[in-house]
Amino acid sequence: MITNVVALTLLTTLLPGAPAPASAQPGTHECAGATTRCDGSVQVPLDWDDPASQRISVAFAFIPAKNTADGTIVANPGGPGPVISTLDGIQDSLGPVLKSKNLLLMDPRGIGESSRLVCEGAALDKPETIAPCAKKIGPKAAYYTADQASHDLEAVRRALGLGRVSYYGNSYGTVFAQAYAAHHPRSLDAIFLDSTVVVEPTGYASWEYFTHSQMTHLDTVCDRSKECAALPGKASGIWTRLVERLRRHPDPAVSVFQTYILRNVERPLYGREATAAADAYLRGDTAPLYRLARDLPTGLPTRPDPDFAGYLAFRCGDGAFPFDRHTPGPGRRAQAERYYQRERPLAPYEVTDIYPGFDTVEPCIDWPTPRHSPVRPPGHTLPSIPVLAMAGELDFNGGPGAVARSLRAFPNVSVLTVPFGDHALTIPPSGPGAASHCARETLRTFLATKRVTDQGCSAENYRAVGRFPRRLADVAPHRAPTLTTTQQRVLAAVLATAADATARRNPNIFPPSTPNHPGLRGGQLTLGADITLTQLRYVEDVQVTGTIALTSHSSATATLRAETGGRTHEVTLAWNPFTTDPKVAGTFDGASFGYFS
Repeated sequence: MITNVVALTLLTTLLPGAPAPASAQPGTHECAGATTRCDGSVQVPLDWDDPASQRISVAFAFIPAKNTADGTIVANPGGPGPVISTLDGIQDSLGPVLKSKNLLLMDPRGIGESSRLVCEGAALDKPETIAPCAKKIGPKAAYYTADQASHDLEAVRRALGLGRVSYYGNSYGTVFAQAYAAHHPRSLDAIFLDSTVVVEPTGYASWEYFTHSQMTHLDTVCDRSKECAALPGKASGIWTRLVERLRRHPDPAVSVFQTYILRNVERPLYGREATAAADAYLRGDTAPLYRLARDLPTGLPTRPDPDFAGYLAFRCGDGAFPFDRHTPGPGRRAQAERYYQRERPLAPYEVTDIYPGFDTVEPCIDWPTPRHSPVRPPGHTLPSIPVLAMAGELDFNGGPGAVARSLRAFPNVSVLTVPFGDHALTIPPSGPGAASHCARETLRTFLATKRVTDQGCSAENYRAVGRFPRRLADVAPHRAPTLTTTQQRVLAAVLATAADATARRNPNIFPPSTPNHPGLRGGQLTLGADITLTQLRYVEDVQVTGTIALTSHSSATATLRAETGGRTHEVTLAWNPFTTDPKVAGTFDGASFGYFS
């Protein structure tokens, strides 16, 4: 690796508004001729509108294509945070595309290796540290924004002598991608956006969706399931009643804060069970909710972040908030309080349920934003190049509809919806599930061909459960004409036990579940190469022992023994577990039953 600092000449050709050449020009940086990874930096002005302003250093890593290069991909995985250190993950995402494409990573100014802004001890969970941090950084903080970073990237591109580049942005990386497209449209040949941050008509990045409770996501998941939709009222209403109950009657086994985590139904286990568990709790059956909450944290983790000051500078400089950016701090706080009282975006939660000791979830209230710095200034011409955005249906950044509305300013944009999709679909580690694999294949195909190929990516591989039964008598018989009604009821309990156990191995769960789990109402579940059930009780009066083998993500077999009412039953099963309509067949005490919904 080579490190080199270049004092850029002919600075006026890089100032905002200067046209970019459509083809590559000879590079001036030592890395321009590199055949292996080359790390370097360029010197750029703090304020690109003032060539005489203070110089800062911007670091990059350039990884030439393994074969003859056919273009360059600029990648930013989000944050805003360090980019160069995420190289391994980005290479995993892009895979074979890098055989013929160069890769360029740049740490945003103020972060990582690019003139890092430092405020020791400042943290998001310490709101009292934010104003002192802003004071320490001083007026220069106003220039650590996406619009300025876009000019930094253009300086790096020119220093390396690169032609048009493709931009791959995830999450906050989509902010940087949109800023680069607005300020340097002729330097791009394609853009791929994953989990797009919505840019408002004012040109600033919206945090509206990030600060909402996203209760409609509960409804989205529950409404797709006949069993869940049969519960009394909408899923969001059930959840609201749960939160209000726990606020009135605190429960040491499950806190209001823990329910805030459980409402994240983009996680398959929560999506499958959270609404039914809330319904059960309200009916006096605490076991399902206690099980979901058992290993959850009771408060926000405290994580020291050396890039926190840079993070705040970008978030506050690029963002649109429920206060006027040009209003002083006390006025901002009053505006934000009125917004939260009127709109209640976190309902049924209060700010203090999630952030104890906070009076707002807007850290930028105490961060001055004196400079006009929209990410995508209204009226700027955006490039008529292929733009592909993948939007998870359950992404907290905003649904596919909001993303499509925001991106329609691009003349040639396509938005692909991923049912039940989460945030950061293409960025590992996002699990080995089919949705993540499909999203990465879509990314690779697009960057290789510049064509949109809808591969039908989906994370919708389950249906939310309905009312949790407590005893065998509460279980509806499984329709199997070869069995008696009593046998059908026992079979249904065994099927529910097996499905409940297998759900802990949903391929879209990340990180994977811990290996050992107590049963819902007794017994033990062990997740290894096979799933082992030891006297497992999904309902109180039926215990199931045996093994479940997953031969693939769509095929499972089981050999089980069920004990109930003093009798033992031998059951074999074969079914497709991770689908929205699993089919099951097998034997019950030697009698065969066929495929039924």
